[in-house]
Amino acid sequence: MRVSVALCACLLVAQSDVHAADRFDSVRAYIREQMVEGHVPSVAVALSQRGKIVWEEGFGWADRENRVPATEHTLYSLASITKPFTATALMTLVQSGQIDLDKPVNDYLGSAKLVARVGDARDATVRRVANHSSGLPLHYHLIYSDESYRVPSRDETILRFGNLITAPGEKLEYSNLGYGVLDHVISRVSGKSYAAFLSEQVFIPLGLTRTSVGVPPGLERDQAVRYSDAGVPIPFYDSDHAGASAVYGSAHDLLRFAMFHMKDRLADQKRILSDASLDEMQRRTFPAEGNEGHGVSWKIVNRTDGYRVVEHGGGMPGVGVVLLLIPAEDVAVVVLTNQRQGRHRAIADKVLQTVLPKWRTDKKPDWQPPGAFTTPTQLAGKWSGAVRTYKADVPLTVEFFPSGDVHAQLNGQRTSLVSEALFENGIFSGNFASELDTEEAALRAPDILYLNLKLRGSLLNGGLAVMSEDERSGALTHWVELSKQ
Repeated sequence: MRVSVALCACLLVAQSDVHAADRFDSVRAYIREQMVEGHVPSVAVALSQRGKIVWEEGFGWADRENRVPATEHTLYSLASITKPFTATALMTLVQSGQIDLDKPVNDYLGSAKLVARVGDARDATVRRVANHSSGLPLHYHLIYSDESYRVPSRDETILRFGNLITAPGEKLEYSNLGYGVLDHVISRVSGKSYAAFLSEQVFIPLGLTRTSVGVPPGLERDQAVRYSDAGVPIPFYDSDHAGASAVYGSAHDLLRFAMFHMKDRLADQKRILSDASLDEMQRRTFPAEGNEGHGVSWKIVNRTDGYRVVEHGGGMPGVGVVLLLIPAEDVAVVVLTNQRQGRHRAIADKVLQTVLPKWRTDKKPDWQPPGAFTTPTQLAGKWSGAVRTYKADVPLTVEFFPSGDVHAQLNGQRTSLVSEALFENGIFSGNFASELDTEEAALRAPDILYLNLKLRGSLLNGGLAVMSEDERSGALTHWVELSKQ
C-alpha cells in the first residue's frame, strides 16, 4: 500500500516527496471548488521554493471535447506573460551592446516610426516602451481564424496606430502595442524572426522544451483549448502584437523561467543574462515611488503584508494566467487556466499561503461606475475637432451641458449620450455608441467608443479607443484633439 501511494504521489508531484504532496491537499480541494463554481475547464499549477520545484499538477480538461486531461506539461496560451519572455530576449541584445535601453525606440525601427502627438518622440526610449510609459495607448487587436481579415505587418500596425497620445514619461498606460513594437525591434536588430530569436536565445538555452511562439506543429493535441466564459471553444486567434501575447508554455516550463529570473541556477540552463541584467529588469523605473511600479516588463509590488513581489499576469478570451515571484523568500508560483475568468489569482494566493504563512489575499474592490457627473467650469460648452485615423480625419464634437449631460457626435452620425463620464486629475473619460469607418472597426460593429482626453490649456486631446460589444472585444486607439468653440 505504501508503495502504491508513493507511486501515485510521484505522478502528481514532480521533484517532490510524498509528505510534501500532503500539505497541498487543501489547495487541491480549493482548486476543484473554484473550477466548479467558475465553470473553469482546467487549471495547471506549479510552485518552487529555495531553488526546487516542490509541486506541479494539472486539473480538469485541457480539451473537453476530446477528453484530454490537463497536466503540468500542457501548453497554455500565456497571453501577457509573453511580455517577460520578450523582455528577456530584448535584454540579451542590450547585454551584447546591440540595443541601448535609454535610446529612442525609433532608432531601431525602419520607415514606420512612432509619431508624437504630444511631447517628443525622441523621449520614447526602449525602456519607456518596456515599462509602459512611452505614451503609446491602450491597444489589443485579436484576429480570428474564421474572419477574412488577416494579421497586418508590424510596419502597417505602427503606421496606423503608433501614436504617442501622452508625452513620454507622463503617465503609465499599459499597451500591447508597445510590445508589438519591441518584437519588431528584436527582429530588426537580430536579423531573425521574433519566433526564431526567442527559440534560439531564450527557450532552448533555458531548457524550456514546451514553450514556443504559437503552437508548434505536432503539439496541437497538447494545447489547452481556449474556452469562452460560457464553455464554448473559441476559434484560434492571432494578433498584431506577438511580443505582447503570442507565447504558449506549460506550467512546468514557466516555473523554470521564473526560477531563472530569481537566480536559481538550474543545471541544464545557460546563463543567458547576468545578475546585473536580471536586477535591471526588476528595478522599478515608472513610477519610482509608491507601492507599485514597472521595470522592464515586470510589475513590482510592495505589498501591505511585507512581501515584495515581482509579477505578471495575463488575460485574453479563453486565457487567465498569473506568475508571481517573491525573490526574498525564493518562492515562485504559476497558475494557468484556459478561461478568462479562471480564478487564477485566488488560486495563486491559496498556494502561496501554504509556504508563506503571512501571505494574505489582497482583494481589490470591485469596479464601481462613477457617480453623477457635474460639468466642470473649464469644460462647459461645445468642443470640436477630429479623430485622426489612418484613413482620414473624422469630425467629432463633444458638448458639456450645465445639467451634467455630455453629448458626442462623430462624423455627422446621431448624437449620443456619453456614459460613465468622469473628470479627474485633468482627464475626461467616458464612452458612447457610434461607428468609426476603419477596416478594423467594421469587423465587429456595433462599437463602443471610449474617450480619454486631457485638458491642456485651450485643447482637449488624447485617445479614442474603439471597442466592440461582443466577447471578441479589442481596443484600437486613435488620436483626438478638440478645441473649445
